[in-house]
Amino acid sequence: MVEVELMADRPGAAELAEAVREFLEAEVLPTVGDARLRFRVLVAANALAIAQRDLELGESLLEEEAALLQRLVGPLTASSPGEQRLLLNRELARRVRRGDVPHGTLEALRRIAELKLRVANPRYLERRK
Repeated sequence: MVEVELMADRPGAAELAEAVREFLEAEVLPTVGDARLRFRVLVAANALAIAQRDLELGESLLEEEAALLQRLVGPLTASSPGEQRLLLNRELARRVRRGDVPHGTLEALRRIAELKLRVANPRYLERRK
């Protein structure tokens, strides 16, 4: 099977998100006088920063999350890494609900929360150090 890249040339998706975010922050935001519109430009820039981090880090963080969950509940087969993560999370939740909490669950869930924050809000992690 031949693997086809969607965007073989640069800029890649993460670089495009970064460029648009920088444009909004450096060129659009300083010219916006309306408070509501200014807020919406900031939200858009933040959303692009999250998308950029997800594009850059998402796959490796997904793999780490799946590995952490597999240590707790064992391997489950799925058609994609995203589906595998969903199945592993469901299985862990099922076990916790019935009172069968695997050893190391709290530590694994803390690490998973940290992985998600690396994409959604890395400054929060920096402030906690």
